[in-house]
Amino acid sequence: MGLPSINIVFQTVADNSIKMSQKGVVGMILQDPIVEGAFTITKVSDMDTRFSEENKLYIERAFTGYINQPRSLVIYAIKVTGEPEEQFPSLKAGLDYMATQQIDYLVGPYTTNETQATEIKTWILERRKENTTPKAILPKLAADSEAIINFSTDAITVGEKTYQANAFCSRIAGLIAGTPMTISCTYAPLTEVSNIERKNKSDMDTAIDNGEFILMHDGKKVKVARGVTSLKTIGEGKNEIFKKIKIVEALDMIRYDLATTIEDTYISKFANSYYNKCLLLTAIKGYFLEMEAAGILQEGTSSVEIDLDAQTAFLKEKGTNVNEMDEQKIREADTEDKVFLKATVKVLDAIEKVSLNVAV
Repeated sequence: MGLPSINIVFQTVADNSIKMSQKGVVGMILQDPIVEGAFTITKVSDMDTRFSEENKLYIERAFTGYINQPRSLVIYAIKVTGEPEEQFPSLKAGLDYMATQQIDYLVGPYTTNETQATEIKTWILERRKENTTPKAILPKLAADSEAIINFSTDAITVGEKTYQANAFCSRIAGLIAGTPMTISCTYAPLTEVSNIERKNKSDMDTAIDNGEFILMHDGKKVKVARGVTSLKTIGEGKNEIFKKIKIVEALDMIRYDLATTIEDTYISKFANSYYNKCLLLTAIKGYFLEMEAAGILQEGTSSVEIDLDAQTAFLKEKGTNVNEMDEQKIREADTEDKVFLKATVKVLDAIEKVSLNVAV
């Protein structure tokens, strides 16, 4: 008979996600004196040649990438009058459009100021409450969130030009989006950059601990100091691992895959029997095994099961005498239209620290 259809769907989702984990999608809101509206491009040569020179460079920097280039750029251009460097309009039109797109990392204009950065941050946090997983690279914004990368390096020299943090956010978005999910962007080199605002080791450690994504100069080249989010506050279900971009990316992908696949394939399409709950458990476990095989999850650490505590609480609320039921009977009990599951996964981290003792 072959695998049940829901198993096949989850396996297909896993296969597609593993392929897409090699590179992500960058969303970009621009201000331009001529161009307006929405565009999706997959290479630099696709861009509208009427964009201002600074916007062209901003787009080009995004496509620099890292191991890979971003899969695509989703662009929304807001037309402004006068010099873009002197205009700071609301980004609402661009954000409304981005809400209709599936993006991984969002950046504002190359002139983004604090008000616009805060507007993007608020939008990101609201969107993530709706089972979507966008993140943003914002200049010098201490957001204290795993969904915001606080890029804070200034005085970035590329050729004859020097950029501040806001004008280089697209480069960082493209770099992170071009980092396969099996590795980290820590120490990723930016070969086109000759110099930056330099910090000593103590100041760099402090910045990283404060949730700042910074560049460093190791004496030979400029590179990412550490791939961290802006999260500082630990608690409420978030521990130290949520400070790492690599971990957050993997968890976001899994959360999105499970939520959307269950919604599209399972909800309202199966009777809520114990057998069908087990069918869903088997499909999710198969998805986890695919992620383990791809090196995204740590092998042998993934599990999913009926949440006995949540199911027991539901039955008690409905007046069922659970004292006369063993665990298996609780698992098999009728839960009306609700399914209570709990899962455990461990994202495989990248090597970022090596201790080496040399005996002589």
